[in-house]
Amino acid sequence: MAIRQIKSGKAAGPNNIPAEALKILNIHWPDTISNSRLWERTNQLPAEEEIRKRRWKWIGHTLRKSSNCITRQALTWNPEGKQKRGRPKNTLRREIEADMKKMNRNWKELEKIAQDRVERPMLMNGLCSFTRSNRRK
Repeated sequence: MAIRQIKSGKAAGPNNIPAEALKILNIHWPDTISNSRLWERTNQLPAEEEIRKRRWKWIGHTLRKSSNCITRQALTWNPEGKQKRGRPKNTLRREIEADMKKMNRNWKELEKIAQDRVERPMLMNGLCSFTRSNRRK
């Protein structure tokens, strides 16, 4: 069963999960359930983990393309010039670089791993287990 956010006209439960979806799991309004328990009962990953997993799949797909492909150029493009005032925006490139820093990797290593069919899934599994272990309880 896929749990989606509410559409207009649906009764909202906790975390914007439709109340009718919670009723299917035999969870009623005054009862509370932790997010980890809900993910366990529905056999789903947390949204942030699912997003990170799909992002890295796309990065691997893009890094396997030829170097003159426009998506690959956009991924590795580093803009020149001054930034605007204030806090920097959290861009896709910054998210990727933060994840790479946590894994002690760089762009050259990722390009090499993207070409390797054996090591690529191990990187994905390592990344997901890394995010699971660092999640707040």
